[in-house]
Amino acid sequence: RYCFVFALGYLTVCQITRVYIFDYGQYSADFSGPMMIITQKITSLAFEIRDGMFRKNEDLTPSQRCLAVRRMPSLLEYLSYNCNFMGILAGPLCSYKDYITFIEGRSYQLQQSEANGREDTKYEQTDPSPNIAVAQKLLICGLSLLVHMTITKTLPVEYNIDENFRATASWPVRFFYLYVSLMAARPKYYFAWTLADAINNAAGFGFRGYDKNGAMRWDLISNLRIQQIECSTSFKMFLDNWNIQTALWLKRVCYERATFSPTIQTFILSAIWHGVYPGYYLTFLTGVLMTLAARAMRNNIRHYFVESPAVKLCYDIVTWMTTQVAICYTVVPFVLLSVKPSFTFYSSCYFCLHIASILVLLVFPLKRTQKGSKKHESMQPVWSKKLEEENLLQKNSYSTTNNSFSQKEEITCRYQALKQ
Repeated sequence: RYCFVFALGYLTVCQITRVYIFDYGQYSADFSGPMMIITQKITSLAFEIRDGMFRKNEDLTPSQRCLAVRRMPSLLEYLSYNCNFMGILAGPLCSYKDYITFIEGRSYQLQQSEANGREDTKYEQTDPSPNIAVAQKLLICGLSLLVHMTITKTLPVEYNIDENFRATASWPVRFFYLYVSLMAARPKYYFAWTLADAINNAAGFGFRGYDKNGAMRWDLISNLRIQQIECSTSFKMFLDNWNIQTALWLKRVCYERATFSPTIQTFILSAIWHGVYPGYYLTFLTGVLMTLAARAMRNNIRHYFVESPAVKLCYDIVTWMTTQVAICYTVVPFVLLSVKPSFTFYSSCYFCLHIASILVLLVFPLKRTQKGSKKHESMQPVWSKKLEEENLLQKNSYSTTNNSFSQKEEITCRYQALKQ
């Protein structure tokens, strides 16, 4: 926790210096971007070391056991993990164990064992080629950059608060422009994250195994799934497929460890990590309302619409439209950055989705999500029993070197983590 507070505090001081002294309101590629990634790595590794060396196994959730680091990394391992060239500029975040497994040349063997489900697999000597995956991702990068350089310029988000546009355009036109302008703002993120993923794949990192058809999967550390983002039918589905590794970091260091209001704490941490612009806080506080309201609606009404395929199709179309509008409405302050234009936008919409979310929370009961190690483990009894058996076998195996991991335990652990 000391490491977490220090790293996040240092990042915040640097963000304040950059924003309020050098270039307020400007997007610049400076030191703060790499520092955001390193902050994720430092804090996640700190918790993983604590889980592995200072907490009892029975107090950990299955995912925490999987990622727990049982031996203090050497200085070289620590610096290599934090500052390796593949992810220093734009990430994405990866777990320490995945990185060390890759560096020591054991990632392909582990994934081969996962695919075959046997411990005594005889591994091939050649690694799978990332060429096709890298080429596909570079193509996506090129298309995203092309869209950003052309369409994005003609559909500025700032036009949503243009006085003449607000006075003359009808509500359907305004919401349609809101959707297309925010959709046009996404390709720059698609470009950066896909390029970062391709760089890691080109170095041989990111192999996840084979799918049911035998095709190679190079998405172990992918940061987004574009198709699922654009076709999201729920707020959660959008968040689960957008900036995936950051979402996992937030879950591991905050949501799973929060003692009260985990959703609120997680959104606040996300805002602090992104920076100090007021628009970030408006976006993530609005996101809390939207997430809770969407969860309440889904839990209370979805089961009425899933029995008939035709009815479910209509339900999916309506929820897709609602989700896209809600996402765009929520992230406008994230793009506008400042308080005044953000409130200008929300007031022009009469804070309609804020009010609707509050009404939904007042009308529909919000079911508590099961969180905590005991509840989580009760949902996976087979996994828990296997893990306990493996812990007995590998109790002393972490004391000398990472190479002494119990291979069977790690294979099972990685498989379960990927399934989650």
